[in-house]
Amino acid sequence: MDLVRALKEVPEVRLRLLELARGLVKEDGSLDMERAAFLGKELEEAIGEAKGYAQATQEMVSCLKQMARS
Repeated sequence: MDLVRALKEVPEVRLRLLELARGLVKEDGSLDMERAAFLGKELEEAIGEAKGYAQATQEMVSCLKQMARS
């Protein structure tokens, strides 16, 4: 598979964690701990998704570096 085609197949990702985090900040800039507790399970799932995305991104970077060296 060529690089251009592979990169075109990578879907755009909107990390749910970022959206959730925005909703946890109060107007004064502090963290809404009650809301964080309420969203606990959803936050944990979103953290897992973000970790998976970060790992996949690191793997892609490694592959691109390897391709550049060959």
